[in-house]
Amino acid sequence: MKQKIEFCSGESTLSGLLETPDSEIRFYALFAHCFTCGKDVAAASRISRALTAKGIAVLRFDFTGLGNSDGDFANTNFSSNVQDLLAAAEFLRSEYAAPKLLIGHSLGGAAVLSVAQSIPESSAVVTIGAPSGAAHVAHNFSADIDNINENGEAQVTLAGRKFTIQKQFLDDIGQYETLNIGKLNKALLVMHSPIDSIVNIAQAEKIYVSAKHPKSFVSLDNADHLLTDKFDSEYAADVISAWVGRYVDSDADAYQAKVTQGHVLVEEKDHKFTQHVSTASHYWLADEPLKVGGKNTGPDPYEHLLGGLGACTSMTLRMYADRKKLPISHIKVELSHTRNYQDDCDNCEQQNGMEAIVRTISYEGQLSAEQETRFLEIADKCPVHKTLHNNVAVVSKLAK
Repeated sequence: MKQKIEFCSGESTLSGLLETPDSEIRFYALFAHCFTCGKDVAAASRISRALTAKGIAVLRFDFTGLGNSDGDFANTNFSSNVQDLLAAAEFLRSEYAAPKLLIGHSLGGAAVLSVAQSIPESSAVVTIGAPSGAAHVAHNFSADIDNINENGEAQVTLAGRKFTIQKQFLDDIGQYETLNIGKLNKALLVMHSPIDSIVNIAQAEKIYVSAKHPKSFVSLDNADHLLTDKFDSEYAADVISAWVGRYVDSDADAYQAKVTQGHVLVEEKDHKFTQHVSTASHYWLADEPLKVGGKNTGPDPYEHLLGGLGACTSMTLRMYADRKKLPISHIKVELSHTRNYQDDCDNCEQQNGMEAIVRTISYEGQLSAEQETRFLEIADKCPVHKTLHNNVAVVSKLAK
C-alpha cells in the first residue's frame, strides 16, 4: 500500500511516500535518494517496492528543494540533507516506528552514513553507489567550481537539468570530507558497480576499509550508477532483504516455543487472527486474508488443510513411482476448496451442504493408460486422504 505523507524539516514541508506491505510489517526502513534526484527515481521506487514485497515498510521522500518538497534547492546543502533525514526518522518514530534500516543511494548513501549514529534505533545501513565523503559530489560540476567561488553561485547542468549551486554548498560539503565511518557501530552493506562512471568503485573501497565489522560488500556487476535496469534494482533489493535479516529482528523472530515431538502448538500472536504455529522442528505463521480483517502473514486454516493433503499426496505418489520405477520426473498437486473460512464462521452452528476438495494432479513423464489409472488410485491412499475420510473424532478439552 502506498501512502502520501508530509512532515516538517525546519521551516520546510517535505513530501514523502510510505510504502507498506499487505502482510505484517517486519520493520521500517528509510531511503535517501541520490544527488538532485527525488523519491520517485527508478532505483528508489523499485527497491522500495521490492522490499515492501518482503514485509519491509519503506519511507522515501524528496529532500528540501526537490520534487514536491518545499524550499529552494539553491539554498540547500549536505547539512540540510542530514537534517531532512533526521526529521524523516523522527516522523516515523512518532507516527509509526523508528527506522531499523537506513538505505542511501549515491550522495544519499553518504548522508545515511553521516546520520546513522543519530538514529539509535537503526541497526543496519546500506549504501548504493555512494561516495566516501560528501565533498566527492563536487566532481559533478568541477568545470564550474571557479565560477562559483568567484561569483558566489553558478547555474550548472546535472543529468540534463539546470540547478543553481551556491558557494555555501561547496563550503558545506567541505566539512564532510570524511564521515567517521569507523565509529558507525552498525552493520554495513556496501553495494557498488565496478563500472560506475559517476562514483568510482574506489569510493566503495574507502567506505569498506574505514568501516569495522560487521560489514559486507556486494558488487552490482554491469549496473549503471542510477540502477536504471529493473533487474539491477530488484537484485539489490533481494540482497538487502536477505542480508538485513541477520542484523534486524522482526517480532516473529523473537518468538520461541517448546513443542513435544509429534505435536503442533498454535498460539495467538496479535489476539485477532495471526497465530504462531510451531512443531518440534519448525515455526511459521497462520493468518487470514486482509479482506476478512487479517494481516495475511501466513496461510489461512483451509490453506493449511489443503497444503497437508497436497504434500501427503505428492509424497505418496513419489514413493510409489520410485518403488515401481515409473518414468516420472516431476509431480505437482493443486487443490481448492469449495467454501471459505468466513462463510463457515457465519454459519458455524449450522450444517451446510456438501463441500468438496478438488485435487488436480499433474506429472512429467510417460505412463500407459493402465499405469495412469493406478497412479490416480494411489493418490487416494495417502495417509492424510484416509484421515479425512475416516470420520475422525476431534476431542476438545481444557488444559489443566
